[in-house]
Amino acid sequence: MPKRVDPDVRREQVADAVIDEITAHGLRSVTLARIATRTGLAVGSIRHYFGDTVREVMRFTLGVLIQRAVRRAATLSGDPTTRIADVITFAAPTSEQERKENIALVEYRVMARTDPELAADLATTSLAGTELMRSLLRDALADRTIDEEALHREALLLFALIEGFSFSSALFSAPLRETDVHAVVTATLHRLRDACPPSDDSVADAAGDPEGPEKKARGRG
Repeated sequence: MPKRVDPDVRREQVADAVIDEITAHGLRSVTLARIATRTGLAVGSIRHYFGDTVREVMRFTLGVLIQRAVRRAATLSGDPTTRIADVITFAAPTSEQERKENIALVEYRVMARTDPELAADLATTSLAGTELMRSLLRDALADRTIDEEALHREALLLFALIEGFSFSSALFSAPLRETDVHAVVTATLHRLRDACPPSDDSVADAAGDPEGPEKKARGRG
């Protein structure tokens, strides 16, 4: 009796073959025949899981790449500022496997410029990333004075750091160093905090103003 194969495992195997092919030869080199060669599967087996065209394989692989990038940031610090540094560091490609996946993701992003379907998938992820940065930054600057427009701009700056690490890593022959990424992000956050004046409540708390907590409560009310 033939061994039963988990369909999800098989699809991940195909996605890894696509990633390897993109890393070696670029996204436009991917064909069902090349995937079959890399996986040892028959072209008919690949079609069984994905349909007749390579398009569905490519979209599935993009989803795998996005999910793997998201999963890197699963464990975060309790400190708001450190949490931002953790998110950006985890998102940066700092291992050989992450570097290969990042190269593939960058190739997808370039192709999405003229492919509305891929562009829509990637735009959703980018928007979610920007909103996450904004939420984390709001927590990190809870004791500082900053208006919503400035907060939005600074969140875009932090997201640009993620994209900068991604695009630069795609051009390097080795992964980024995690310590370097973390140091750059931490220094950026410290400069940002220093540029924002302390909020009235934080100044009152530091001075031991007994009305400080009451002011906070009234402001929330």
